[in-house]
This record gives sequence, structure tokens and C-alpha cells, in this order.
Amino acid sequence: MAEFMTETAHRAAQGTARRPAAASRPTTAKRPGDPGDATDLPLPLRAAGGSADGAAEAADGHDAALILERSRQSVDPELRAAVATLPAPMRRIARYHFGWEHADGTPAEGNGGKAIRPALVLAAAAALGGPAAREGTARAAAAVELVHNFTLLHDDVMDRDTTRRHRPTAWTVFGDTDAILAGDALQALALRLLAEDRHPASQAAAARLAACVVELCAGQHADTALEQRAPGEVTLAEVLAMAEAKTGALLGCSCAVGALYGGAGEEQAEALDAFGRQAGLAFQLIDDVIGIWGDPVRTGKPAGADLAARKKSLPVVAALTSGTPAAAELAELYARPHREGREGEEELERIALAVERAGGRDWAQAQAADRMARAVDDLARAVPDPAHAGGLLALAEFVTRRTS
Repeated sequence: MAEFMTETAHRAAQGTARRPAAASRPTTAKRPGDPGDATDLPLPLRAAGGSADGAAEAADGHDAALILERSRQSVDPELRAAVATLPAPMRRIARYHFGWEHADGTPAEGNGGKAIRPALVLAAAAALGGPAAREGTARAAAAVELVHNFTLLHDDVMDRDTTRRHRPTAWTVFGDTDAILAGDALQALALRLLAEDRHPASQAAAARLAACVVELCAGQHADTALEQRAPGEVTLAEVLAMAEAKTGALLGCSCAVGALYGGAGEEQAEALDAFGRQAGLAFQLIDDVIGIWGDPVRTGKPAGADLAARKKSLPVVAALTSGTPAAAELAELYARPHREGREGEEELERIALAVERAGGRDWAQAQAADRMARAVDDLARAVPDPAHAGGLLALAEFVTRRTS
């Protein structure tokens, strides 16, 4: 079996990833919104011993930007055709949410995000079934993207997020009820696409996607329930489980659906599901880091928005459970409601510094590398030849080196 790990990720996979500890460099803390190295992680894409063969060469030969662009070209027509079948009110909201139209219905130049999940569907199909398998998978990839956007519409309502993709969220434009109904319609549309697909794997894919939606709902429920608990009552294990259900599940499902369309058996599909889940956890760890230290010009969200909402993100909970003096300070700050104005901004800076001093940022970055090491082990079980795994590895690298 091909060995894919870097030295850092290999150590993490062997169980040496440390628990949060007090950071020894508090002067390096970034303020919310500062650009920098929030996502500059070592990735397990180079073969053991530092050689440049194997998975490293496979990933280097697959440019993630090109993969995503090709995926969009294949999937967008399916998405647009599906959305066009919705009743007019929900069609208008969906087109706005995807960035195809402005609120007044006039055409817009935006797009529906990076489309990572449909790209994973297509890349998984190609990895197991070759280029021909990829060509027959666009409808399944569109179904996965519809489910993803159903969750975004609902999450924005529940979290009261006011911006997404550098524009006002759908609920702020059309109201809560219409945004929720549009999300419901996208979920139903996704399952209809698979039900109408004549591909022999469509039934198994539909069952997987439906089960994934249930898991996504459970993850969102856990997330909202955690927000109601005091900072000291939340464990790291609970937040990791929530993140796997809320984020890892759909990335895993994307890979498994692609595997099924590529002709994989159940064992290969399960291995690719595990790959996607671990990559999804790495993705969520980076997303949480960006939520604290990301540049709002790149993220499209206000600086420190997650801290202002007192979200129990992974770096925050890691810091809270570190047993350090900074953890006690963070717990005290997090117990207070957010204040608007200059006082609130200064408090966010103190919170971000406390998270970093308590080791939350370092832990999240080390944990992301650990999860990627596990992911590539799972990928090697499903796709032993690294030359065929290059597209999936390139996408995994892309999502864990992102800055927005």
C-alpha cells in the first residue's frame, strides 16, 4: 500500500498529537481579521522519507483549481436545469442563493461557492471507474450540491448569519419562512434527481444521501444544543462528534456516491466515505480557525463573528479544556454576552488572544494534519495506486490550505 504521510502527519497518526497546552508565544497572536498563516498546515501528500514520488507526484499532477472548474462546467447545467423546475417563489430564492441572480431577479455574475462536494463526487468516480465513469456522474454530483445548499440556507437562518459569499444571506432578503422553504425544496430536488437517474448506482446513492441528511440534521441539532450550554460544560469529544456529523458526513457521502458511480463495491465505498469524513474534519478545523483569525476581505464575514456569537468552535473548546490560566480567562470572557461598539471589538481581541495562548490554534492545526493523515490512509485502502488518487488528494489539499 502506498505511503502518503509527511513526517509531521505520521507522528500525529501514531497518536502523538498533543492536547491543548499553553502557547509559548503569546506575542504572535493575530487579531480577528488579520491575514496570515491561519491555514498554513503541513499536509500528508509527500511520501515517507521525504521522497517526491507516490502520492505527492499524483497530487502535483492534478491542479485543484482546474478540477473545480471542470466540475463546475459539468455540474452547473444540471443544477440550473433542476432549479428551473421549482415553483417561481422558491426558484427565485434558489437562484439568488446560488449567485445567479440579484435580489430583484436580474442576472448576476456570482456562483454557488467553490463546489468542492460535487468535485469530490466526480473525482471519486474517475479514481475508481476512469474518465468515462466521471462523465456519467454529473447528476449525482448536482444532487450532493443541492443538499449542501439546503443545509446552508437553513444554517444561515438558525445561526442568524447575515452574509454568505460576500452578499446578504437569503433569509435577510426574503425572510425566514421563504428561505427555509427554499432549502426544503432543494433537498427534495436532490433526491428526485437520483430517483430519476437511470444509472445502476442511483438507488444506492439515494439511500446514502438520505441517510446523510439525517446525520446532518443530528449534527446541526447537536451544534445548536451546545450553544445553550456553559463554556465549561462542553467537551472536545462532543464537538468533534458534532463536526463529523455536520461537516464530515457530507464530504464522506460525496466520495462514497462517486465511488458507487465508478463501480466500486461496498468496501471501497466505505473506505472513500471514511476518507471524506476525515478530510471533512480537517476542513472544519480550518474553517473554525478562519472563523477566528481569517481575513474578512477573503471570508466575506465580519472579523471575529464566531467569537461574537460565542460559538463552541473546535479551537475554542480545545482552549477551554486545556487546563491553562488562559483557559480560565477565556471561560470568563465567553460567559459574557457580546457587546457592540469599540468595547466589544476590544473584547474580541482579548478572546482571540486567550484562545491562542491556551493552545487552541496550535491544537486545531495539529489536529487537521492528523485527520489528513488518517484520510490518506483510508484513500490508500480504496485506491491503492496513487496515480489514480491524485484528483482526490489535490482537492483534500485545497480545502485544508484555503484562507476563506
